[in-house]
Amino acid sequence: MSSIGTTARTWKVRPGTTVLWLLQFFLAFQFASAGLMKLSGNQLMVDMFTEIGAGQWLRFLVGALEVAGALGLLIPRLCGLAGLGLAALMTGAVITNVFVLGYSPVIALAFLLLAAVIAWFRRAAIRQLVGSRLRVAS
Repeated sequence: MSSIGTTARTWKVRPGTTVLWLLQFFLAFQFASAGLMKLSGNQLMVDMFTEIGAGQWLRFLVGALEVAGALGLLIPRLCGLAGLGLAALMTGAVITNVFVLGYSPVIALAFLLLAAVIAWFRRAAIRQLVGSRLRVAS
């Protein structure tokens, strides 16, 4: 008689992980919404990027980066890198709001900090992804 053993996998849900995923979903929704507004040619976005003076190509670039970042936040392997990229994008938004548009940077700064928090807590995923890419390249 043979005995076939099975291993049961138990999942431990940690409150911090749950909060981090909720934050990622929240930011993904916000960035996807903002990015789609830019890509769809919402008049408010067209006017804002006209006021920036860099041209409408920047609106398309920022919109595409926001949508890509939003999708990346939802993919476990990419969420850390997406948070890092969105934090960099929001750094540019804060600078643009303060020095070019003269707007309050509070919302952009809040999103910058939230994206940086995600990047910090997902730094192991960033290291793993970057490390695997560097090993492939060498």
